[in-house]
Amino acid sequence: MTYLVTARKWRPQIAEDVVGQSHITTTLRNAIATNRISHAYLFSGPRGVGKTTTARILAKAINCLHPNGSDPDNTCELCTEITEGRSINVFEIDGASNRGVDEIRNLREAVRYGPVKGKYKVYIIDEVHMLTKEAFNALLKTLEEPPSYVIFIFATTEIHKVPATILSRCQRFDFRRISVQEIIDRLRFIAGEENIAIDDDALMIIAKRADGSLRDAQSIFDQIISFCGTTISAEKIIGMFNIVEQEIFFRVTDAIKAKDAKSGIGLVDEIMNRGVDPREFLNGLIEHFRNLLIVLTLDSTKLLEISDHYKTLYKENAKAFSETDLLRLIKAASDAEAAIKWTQQPRFKLEICLVQMITMDKSIQVSELLAQIEELKKKVPEGTQQRIAATPRKESDEETTAPIRGAVKASQPILRPDQIVQPPMYILPGELGKTPAQAAISLSGAGQDERGRPPLSSEEAFQKWPELVAEVSRQRIAIGSILSETSLVEVNGNQLRVACPDDFHLDTLKRNKQFLADLAQGMFGAKIRLDTILARVPSAEKPTPGANETPESVPQEEPQHYPVIDALIREFGAKKID
Repeated sequence: MTYLVTARKWRPQIAEDVVGQSHITTTLRNAIATNRISHAYLFSGPRGVGKTTTARILAKAINCLHPNGSDPDNTCELCTEITEGRSINVFEIDGASNRGVDEIRNLREAVRYGPVKGKYKVYIIDEVHMLTKEAFNALLKTLEEPPSYVIFIFATTEIHKVPATILSRCQRFDFRRISVQEIIDRLRFIAGEENIAIDDDALMIIAKRADGSLRDAQSIFDQIISFCGTTISAEKIIGMFNIVEQEIFFRVTDAIKAKDAKSGIGLVDEIMNRGVDPREFLNGLIEHFRNLLIVLTLDSTKLLEISDHYKTLYKENAKAFSETDLLRLIKAASDAEAAIKWTQQPRFKLEICLVQMITMDKSIQVSELLAQIEELKKKVPEGTQQRIAATPRKESDEETTAPIRGAVKASQPILRPDQIVQPPMYILPGELGKTPAQAAISLSGAGQDERGRPPLSSEEAFQKWPELVAEVSRQRIAIGSILSETSLVEVNGNQLRVACPDDFHLDTLKRNKQFLADLAQGMFGAKIRLDTILARVPSAEKPTPGANETPESVPQEEPQHYPVIDALIREFGAKKID
């Protein structure tokens, strides 16, 4: 043959040349040197990492006529036959096409006969996991106690499919993925032997695309030589494979830092016009954000598999982001990459993804918010803080818990009677001189409702409240039970304010508000409006007016102001949540 592909031409012929598997080759060489050769080996690992190559080297080493220590000399008759694939002592079997019981039965018959040349007959079964369950069972006895001159070497990329009964009869060796640097070193050596000029950036691109497989890297190398000739550069490889340059990803981060959505849309247009697969671009963008996260977390670039020039750029750009921001960007890109598989308009998804990233607000840590609140507390006048601290509280009262708004459903605060703030009263100039209650009545139509009836008095409302509860219990016992556990705390015209002890009572009354209002209208003779709030009012403190007490004589509480709340409203634009 006038030409051999690089993977075949430069296949390792001794254990020392096997790239990235020194933990396996050292063990096998020591076993040969001490004459502790097992009758069965199992090689597992990803594609293109040297499983079959190592099996051939082992077969040559144990049959070589003139071994060089633990390595074959690759010049004797037996080594040459094994290398050329015509040895009658070494059998390479494809497990995918010889997977049945009949093939294993033939193999069992063949192992009875000794080797024609050399010391051992070696059976190399590639992709052994493809054998059927019956074939594995037929092989068990022969595999456990083969003749002394027979050695089995199994190779598989899916070790989990090999039965445990086979695993227990073999010495297992796990081949690892070959690192980027090891692939680069091997390709640089091959390029030097082939008189091919290739720069480091081009080697880095090939090694990363190989994804840990030296055979894949050598295949890509052959393809690039056919396109570029004997001078290979990174620019030519990028144009050949239509790879997204690393500079594009740095332009994305620049747009994110500058909040420039226009640049993001322009990048999408440039990528799509070049015919780049959006999913491939997003995968590269995820890796880009991952590199920034690694540099920011470790303050080092030693884990990045890139050239020194880009390591410097990552070191500079990582300072502009926080870990939380980078995690959010990675999630946004991952979600878009998963969604693009099912959409008919991948460009739209990509544009939306980039615009979301660019307009995304920076993350704020809870500790920072707490620190800002503490600073606001320090700005409050000292006398005001003392008055707040001196406010008497009853030991039996429960602390008010502020609602937490977010993904978790928040519970509304439970108020004490002294915390219930009366709504403000607005009095027209013509009503000056009247009490607030009298002014409110005159504003509602001279103390009458739309039917000419006087508004409901507090005394009447509190007296008839038990009757209303009893009537509700008679018609709907479940609602009546809920209503009996609430309290009437305030009467304002025809509006009744009912205090509920928890969210369950509050929600139940809201769902049945119309039913309760209709019953109250029939009992009080006026159109009644029910207003439910969340508050715990002890029975001894219910604001029931006395016999001689009128609504006008009930003192009106002034709205309470808290300095911290006022500061939050002033500094952060906070709003009250009803």
